[in-house]
Amino acid sequence: MNRSDPKPPKKILIIRNDKLGDFMLAMPGFVLLKMALPNIHLSALVPSYTADMAELCPAIDRVLIDPAPRGLWPSAFTLARMIRKENFDAMLTLFSTSRVGLGGLLAGIPYRLAPASKFAQIFYNHRLVQRRSRSEKSEFQYNLDLIRYFLKSQNIQMTADPAPPFLRFDERGTAQLKESFCLLHAIPPNQGLIFIHPGSGGSATNLSIEQFAKLVINLRSTRQQTIVVTAGPNELEQAEALCKQLVDIPHLLYHSTSGLRLFAEHIQFADLFISGSTGPLHIAGALDVPTVAFYTRRRSATAIRWQTLNSPARRLSFSPPEEVHTEDMQSIDVKEAARVISTKYLLV
Repeated sequence: MNRSDPKPPKKILIIRNDKLGDFMLAMPGFVLLKMALPNIHLSALVPSYTADMAELCPAIDRVLIDPAPRGLWPSAFTLARMIRKENFDAMLTLFSTSRVGLGGLLAGIPYRLAPASKFAQIFYNHRLVQRRSRSEKSEFQYNLDLIRYFLKSQNIQMTADPAPPFLRFDERGTAQLKESFCLLHAIPPNQGLIFIHPGSGGSATNLSIEQFAKLVINLRSTRQQTIVVTAGPNELEQAEALCKQLVDIPHLLYHSTSGLRLFAEHIQFADLFISGSTGPLHIAGALDVPTVAFYTRRRSATAIRWQTLNSPARRLSFSPPEEVHTEDMQSIDVKEAARVISTKYLLV
């Protein structure tokens, strides 16, 4: 690290106020910024439903809840009033909208950086051309590029990317939670736990319930495994439908209704997490839990763009073959996927 600027910003706001998976993929950016400027006060602006995850990020000093949008001008003024009182030196927007850009301008934040895309860029005095819609790299790398651009403007050079895990719970507490979980569901302590999350929160095209069931039925392992079918607050129907097809497979249903933090604590003790491209998948990735993900080939939703944060050896992905429509998830050979998954993770 080479720093020649004697007066770096003291208070910085990073904005990532869209979906859960998007926020999880912003975590390396928060960590990199704190590594480069350990004495800054770093705030995050997020929606209320991702606040639990933001609170867990050790690089974030304060979490601000984004007021609900009510049209461009009224909402921008509300946002401006909220962040003006914080006296931020810089605002780094990882995902920008006109409302957020105008809010930062009205708040009088001196340094305002965002990707140079869409109409919203006119509200920023610093912009980085990224062309994220091309999906040429992962979302978390686009975020890191924006942070590096800011650091370069402050004459700070960082060479190494931060490494996973980006989220971690106390190991003793996790072990106790796992013990209680297994005791509650009569799972022998030596069994593996494979988490399957069939819901998608409506954010991505997913495998069908029948495909998930066929995948599970064809998994092979050198030790006994219990399938934990997980569901968020609005995903119970899909989870129950999957459970009905796993009659002869040891399984249970875990319905997460007590907040993201407790759900994430459960994910940490999973031996494997399997799902479509959805928020809980990216929680698993941030925890460096082994993952299997199913993506479309649509350019804005590819496995490259929405790659998980875990170590390369701990992630595996599948997409429709090249000769079919980009979103034809039925074309994915889940029996072959089960063979690959078993070889990589379970037959060891």
